[in-house]
Amino acid sequence: MAKILIIDDDAQIRSLVTKIMEIAGHEVVCAEDGVDGMKFFKGDSFDLVITDIIMPHKEGLETIVELKEYNPDIPIVAMSGGGRVEPDDYLKLAKIRGASVILKKPVEGSMLVTIVEELLAKE
Repeated sequence: MAKILIIDDDAQIRSLVTKIMEIAGHEVVCAEDGVDGMKFFKGDSFDLVITDIIMPHKEGLETIVELKEYNPDIPIVAMSGGGRVEPDDYLKLAKIRGASVILKKPVEGSMLVTIVEELLAKE
């Protein structure tokens, strides 16, 4: 069992990803933006982070950079449904900034579980 931090401003997405990860046997902590996510991250020990890109207060790209500065080895799954531009553009930037895997929303649950398990196995 791994401890996973989920950062997403969409309550439905947070709830869905939480259920998927808990069914897969993981412990989950949720944050609704990068500010709260970093508070949780710095106050606890996590094995993996799943983050949205477009969020208020502190968006995902900035959060990814800060996560990597704090712990360069943390695996990060970045997800985006897009915003003013196509999600591919945000996701490419997320990969450049340190995300381990990038995914377009909506993400199929079984695929997300497989990706998380592969990243955790590399640790």
